[in-house]
Amino acid sequence: MEEDKKRHIAILGSTGSIGTQALEVVDANRDQFEIEVLTANNNSELLIEQSLKHIPNAVVIGNESKYKQVFEALDPKEIKVYAGMDAIDQIVEMEDIDLVLAAMVGYAGLRSTLSAIEAGKTIALANKETLVVAGDLVTKLARDKGVNILPVDSEHSAIFQCLAGEFDNKIEKIYLTASGGPFRGRTKESLATVTKAEALKHPNWEMGDKITIDSATLMNKGLEVIEAKWLFSLHPDQIEVVVHPQSIVHSIVQFEDGSMKAQMGLPDMKLPIQYALGYPNRLKSEFPRFNFMDYPSLTFEEVDTETFRNLALAFQAMKKGGNMPCILNAANEVAVENFLNDRIGFNEMPELIEACMDKAHFVEKPKYEDYISSDEEARMLAEELIGSAYPTYR
Repeated sequence: MEEDKKRHIAILGSTGSIGTQALEVVDANRDQFEIEVLTANNNSELLIEQSLKHIPNAVVIGNESKYKQVFEALDPKEIKVYAGMDAIDQIVEMEDIDLVLAAMVGYAGLRSTLSAIEAGKTIALANKETLVVAGDLVTKLARDKGVNILPVDSEHSAIFQCLAGEFDNKIEKIYLTASGGPFRGRTKESLATVTKAEALKHPNWEMGDKITIDSATLMNKGLEVIEAKWLFSLHPDQIEVVVHPQSIVHSIVQFEDGSMKAQMGLPDMKLPIQYALGYPNRLKSEFPRFNFMDYPSLTFEEVDTETFRNLALAFQAMKKGGNMPCILNAANEVAVENFLNDRIGFNEMPELIEACMDKAHFVEKPKYEDYISSDEEARMLAEELIGSAYPTYR
């Protein structure tokens, strides 16, 4: 690819797990990609290190108190430096950006993704919460603007790859695979005393703290279920989750004739990241290859939604629709934060989320402002429940 044909990329959340792996992909494909923008929320040191290596046009540090540190380090290299969340929303409108990798964690990624779609940028979506919170709003805007949303989650990338050449053929069902997390096979009673250190030991994937806890509770799979609904225009009864401990089959599509397609590979996020960044082309890579002899047996199990209630709650929120997935997501973010801060136990996370879903104001046809208020209400409600209504959480 010629120099002027490089794809210019903005990475929102470059210091997180997805962002750092995306930069590894860029390093291995310097003839294909150019880093135009990097953003981070708090990790100014790593943002500076990344910027000095890749020399982007501009960077944004979300935490405004760290602006001076970043500016002084990067200004000699003539890298533009901005600060604040509003700047992240605005930077994605830069004319030279071809593709925005949305890799910010949680609800915080919604505004910038909407801004990028509004500006007509192709989206490589790693922030599943964007579609969980406001899937109808995001997908409608993408259709109106003619913007492609390319999934980065390994499961959704798998489905997307299975649908190549099949877009005129109707999907009967999709199967999202789940590793089962570190507590697969455990009883609810045995999970009452698990520690955050235990919950952060995922058997197959290396991820950030928030997504690792979500994986342990199966909320991550629940969020992926809702994301899949919007990405592939599915009804809730067309989505099924199966436990696949080896994490080799990343997901499966079943068509109306009964035929099934699966996408397979080693559990390495760099492959779906590269697929999204290079789409529609498959770029040559030096990633480790799967060997059947290393995995002579691939197994599948039914999900235990009695023990792992979060997945059932996610299906419930998806079927309810409206702002309920937004409430679910906000309550979960508060629950995970408080679990990581040792304020609530593992089994109390789904209890808290369910209580918020029962108590928060339901809006059947929410607008953007409704999502903002629903997110705020659910967070406040969750904190109140932790602090007062459920003193055992302390």
